[in-house]
Parts: sequence; C-alpha cells; structure tokens
Amino acid sequence: MQVAIRKMGNSQGVLIPKPLLAQLGLEGVADLQVRDGVLEIRPVERKPREGWAADAARVAAAGDDAPVWPELGNAADAELAW
Repeated sequence: MQVAIRKMGNSQGVLIPKPLLAQLGLEGVADLQVRDGVLEIRPVERKPREGWAADAARVAAAGDDAPVWPELGNAADAELAW
C-alpha cells in the first residue's frame, strides 16, 4: 500500500488507515524505530499486571477492598478432607 507523506506542522507524517491500526492493536501509544533502513511501528509491550499494585493500594486506601460476597460455604464443606 502506498501512502502520501504529508506536512504536519513543522514535521511530516503518514496517515495510517483505521483498519491497519485495528489489525495491529495500535491505540494511543506506539513504539517507533528504524531498523536496517525500515521504519517499524509496533504496539507498546506492557506487562500483563502492570499497575496492579498501585491500583490495589488505591482501592485499599479508599476502603473499597472488602469482599463482595461474605464467606459463603456449601452444606457439604464440613465433610471435605483437605
């Protein structure tokens, strides 16, 4: 696919069609590099649980970390051998 290089302010850029962005999973931020004379644009690699510790601390500080369901047991739980 050929695309036009356009003037954008003091820089130049390329408009990336929406279907290509969706296919690559690009949204908001991307990793842009030049490798062996080729311009590469990739999704930013994030750790799956990135930010969870900060979110958990925020929830705990707000007092919203109580169990949604109180301890619920089944009638036959006492018969189980652990």
